[in-house]
Amino acid sequence: MKAYWIAHVDITDPTQYAEYTQRGPAAFAKYGGKFLARGGRAEALEGRKTPQRTVIIEFDSYEQALACYHSAQYQEAISHRKGVAHAEIVIVEAFAG
Repeated sequence: MKAYWIAHVDITDPTQYAEYTQRGPAAFAKYGGKFLARGGRAEALEGRKTPQRTVIIEFDSYEQALACYHSAQYQEAISHRKGVAHAEIVIVEAFAG
């Protein structure tokens, strides 16, 4: 069953954050992640203020999404995001319908 990685990100240092965005996609690809949304227009209608970036990545399974997040490759990418962006990441499993 598919799963979706949903991230809301606020960036304080775009130059340093670019180091993260150059590394993260390789980990997503390794685990079969497919970008469905990456930045672009967004508007928060309820709850928190609109984040600077919203990212949605589709994976073939919940397990693949978690494995990607916990992988050494992605954790190395995260090290370039720390201190220059605040990220909220949720992985949610799709329903069978």
